[in-house]
Amino acid sequence: MKKMKLVVATGLLVAFSLLHFSFREIGYTSSGIKIDSLRSLYERPAAQWPKPNVDSGVKWQEFKALPEVDSKAYFATMESAQVILGKNLFFDPILSGSNQISCSSCHNPQTSWADKLSVSIGHDHASGNRNTPSLLNVKERKSFFWDGRATTLEDQVKSPIEAHNEMAMNLKELPAKLNGIKAYKELVKKAYGTDKITFDHVAKALASFQRTLTSRRSRFDRFLDGEYKQLNDIEVEGLHLFRTKARCINCHNGQYFTDEQFHNIGLTYYKRKYEDLGRYNVTKDPNDVGKFRTPSLRDVMNTNPWMHNGLFDNITGLLNLYNSGMQMNTATAAQKAADPLHPVTDPLMKKLNLTRDEIQAVIAFLESITATQYKMQRPEQLPRDR
Repeated sequence: MKKMKLVVATGLLVAFSLLHFSFREIGYTSSGIKIDSLRSLYERPAAQWPKPNVDSGVKWQEFKALPEVDSKAYFATMESAQVILGKNLFFDPILSGSNQISCSSCHNPQTSWADKLSVSIGHDHASGNRNTPSLLNVKERKSFFWDGRATTLEDQVKSPIEAHNEMAMNLKELPAKLNGIKAYKELVKKAYGTDKITFDHVAKALASFQRTLTSRRSRFDRFLDGEYKQLNDIEVEGLHLFRTKARCINCHNGQYFTDEQFHNIGLTYYKRKYEDLGRYNVTKDPNDVGKFRTPSLRDVMNTNPWMHNGLFDNITGLLNLYNSGMQMNTATAAQKAADPLHPVTDPLMKKLNLTRDEIQAVIAFLESITATQYKMQRPEQLPRDR
């Protein structure tokens, strides 16, 4: 009898397996939606797509393609005096106290302008507690750093240059250091009309260069422009799930897949190892405990590891976390009353009930919004007097 039950059970598993593999073969998604019907909903201008699953009160924007690059305008920008100065400064370790660390040490053009580390290693091999975000499309950000403590690129450059665990350079001493190099004085003269270098020149030039760092167009951009064969059936299913059942569009929307807002998604690690109070450290508002800026998902599959602490390097495992709803550590009313800093997970985080196949479809869509990398060459020679 046991042997018969085993044979029956094995037969059922085989049958279900065959059903699983034949599901797509007969023209349906893993969600049971007819593929042709789903494609017909999305093979049209985005303004005509199905309504997304967005919560009440959420301000969102539909996806929008990146424009084709105007090569003539791009190269003209790259040849401008401010950008040339900024590029040299960006790749020059002279901006650090040790003369060994440059901006590009953490924002590497070979790794999508991030560094592929959980957290960066800086001066004296000290490490921080946050992951290095990519600089791609940084000119479109409304705030900077995971906690939003800077509101302009010019202001943003100060923190990593002077932080001891990053570049460890005294900002008051840096201008004198650069003024000692005739080649830099000449570059500043071309850019700003004076050969007396100030930190303001450094900040403006670095910001000018960073504003040139943009994503290349992805297959999804071409899909948005009407090249509908750019996405296969699984990727179209992932697009639909991203906008509906998976609820990703509540935070990741618009041209750059971010709402530019701050959310606590349940990874505060409150009173545990890896604790990070996030936005609260800037505002001192207890309601901001554990909130971090929503990252752009453009080129997301090139910018792992993910999250503010860089602890997640497996995209399937990461989506499984989102699938859980992430509410397991949120404060109850009693806990919040007793401890105002006890973090509350954003109500946008909800249990999703995505199947394994649906998670893989979302991952396939994330691949489609990831473009090929442009690996900018470093300056062949940095400004130095001979």
